[in-house]
Amino acid sequence: MTSNRLAVVVLAAGMGTRMKSGQPKVLHQVAGKPLLRWVLEAAEELDPERIVVVVGPGMESAVAAAKPHAAVIQEDRLGTAHAVQQALPLLIDDQGSRGEGDILVLYGDTPFISPKTLKAMLELHRAPKGGTLVALGFEPTDATGYGRLQLDDQGALLQVCEQAEIDADPDKAALGEIRLCNAGVVLADGPALFDLLAGIDNDNAKGEFYLTDIYALARQRSQRTAVQVASEEEVMGINDRCELAEAERIAQQHLRRRAMRAGATLIGAETIFLCDDTQLGRDSVIHPHVVFGPGVIVGERCEIKSFSHLEGCRLAANAVIGPFARLRPGTELGEGARIGNFVEVKNARLGAGAKANHLTYLGDATVGEEANIGAGTITCNYDGFGKHRTEIGARAFIGSNSALVAPVKVGADAIVGAGSTIVEDVPDQSLAVTRGAQRKIEDGAKRFRERRSKKE
Repeated sequence: MTSNRLAVVVLAAGMGTRMKSGQPKVLHQVAGKPLLRWVLEAAEELDPERIVVVVGPGMESAVAAAKPHAAVIQEDRLGTAHAVQQALPLLIDDQGSRGEGDILVLYGDTPFISPKTLKAMLELHRAPKGGTLVALGFEPTDATGYGRLQLDDQGALLQVCEQAEIDADPDKAALGEIRLCNAGVVLADGPALFDLLAGIDNDNAKGEFYLTDIYALARQRSQRTAVQVASEEEVMGINDRCELAEAERIAQQHLRRRAMRAGATLIGAETIFLCDDTQLGRDSVIHPHVVFGPGVIVGERCEIKSFSHLEGCRLAANAVIGPFARLRPGTELGEGARIGNFVEVKNARLGAGAKANHLTYLGDATVGEEANIGAGTITCNYDGFGKHRTEIGARAFIGSNSALVAPVKVGADAIVGAGSTIVEDVPDQSLAVTRGAQRKIEDGAKRFRERRSKKE
């Protein structure tokens, strides 16, 4: 392997007990994306030859989330250095070379680590006066509890001193004044990392093998160590639900700014929730209290009114949604289509100019251009065993309170009378009405009221 080759190890084996959850911590989501995927996507920006994710026993769901990257299981959680060692066999090439090139160690619960910072670490590491090891540091508002990074006059890292060591040793009290703290991320020369990890012991209170011990060991071996600095926000780790909520707040701020800078208008932006992959077209207007799930693409000049929820859908230009609309996965709206209040659409395609303005469910349906769907219409797509499709032709008119029992087709320019239950295909240009004949009873209302009055 050449010196410019790179492998990435992502540590994701932590149980996350403070999350009080039945799922792995790294699978909790920020802006609709698992924490682990945030980290993996940042690592992928570096174009590494290999990414290996270290998970704990019983974390099959994390293994699945890591794909297509390899995953290894840390059967016994014996510390961060031990976790990295579990990945090392996958970094030995076919010729038996141990990690030739560089190895970057990341953590699966730090979603905001940026490719820009990781590339800066690579540049520092590979510079003529770079380090065998490069640590990532940050200066928090409150440094209590963090390991401190002690540097020499040339900016090389002397040691990482944990808070517990500072509290226990009066001679180290001065280190408590250091503001530069350890983020845990490390970039190392591959063969050197193999050797350093082999030299770490577990002679500490917890009996664990700590990755941070490699810095002091490297200094003992006269290997240069350096520090790259990142912002506190960028290296924040997620350990409980409160920190998860804070990460969500930060992510939403960034996503809203990104959307507005790209040309969308967000009215009451702080009430609008986006996913990391939400795409909003220029001059589209999003009203307050709209929620976007994963996989939403909104074209230009669309309007999405308040209290609507969109997920897995695509809107062409000039579509109007809501208020109180729900677009579920598989929904595609043509140009100028309209979905109004209390309308739910699932796995359905509406052509240009089609309208469903109130109180309607369109599931597993195709609606032609300029068709009009009356209030209270339902496509009855499920028969208790399977889902079936409804096809509604261009310019068809479906009267209010109609039920279309799939599989069924309503032709182009056809009309379905209000209150009908349609179980057979309706040809083009046809009128279908299934309601019973209306009866008129003279003075019936008067006699009804008289009977009720006597009973009362």
